Amino acid sequence: MAVIRNPEQKPQEGMWRAIEAAAPSFNVQVAAADARNRAEIEQSIKQFAREPNGGLIVLPNPVNEGNRTLIIALAVRHRLPAVYAFRFFVTDGGLMSYGPDLADQYRQAASYDDRILRGEKPADLPVKTKLKLVINLRAAKAIGLEIPPTLLARADEVIE
Repeated sequence: MAVIRNPEQKPQEGMWRAIEAAAPSFNVQVAAADARNRAEIEQSIKQFAREPNGGLIVLPNPVNEGNRTLIIALAVRHRLPAVYAFRFFVTDGGLMSYGPDLADQYRQAASYDDRILRGEKPADLPVKTKLKLVINLRAAKAIGLEIPPTLLARADEVIE
């Protein structure tokens, strides 16, 4: 499993450590594919695609988000299952995403603003993040992957 990350993005270090720590419990080997630009993304995915039974975890960062059409196209071309942090990767043709519901976060922002303007301290406000699993069945078919019915049943949204 390759983890596409940008080593210059410090928050990704924590994500990478969490993935690296969890991988053995799933009997999965992970490797960091550091990519700071389009050319490095392309080279990393092509190189990783040579390994059998691989997949991608695409961490959220501006470089990956700006090159999402390239990443999605390479994943499909090399028949690599890929999971992304945001739904917009899946609506653009990616296989699946598991991450924050951005629309829900924007809806909550007004409530937080109101509470802060009424005198509550931001540090005292609870952090609420709704996570959403989105699966694209067309993308699964394009790479020859059958999604188990149990996973489809757990998905918040299935794109057919």
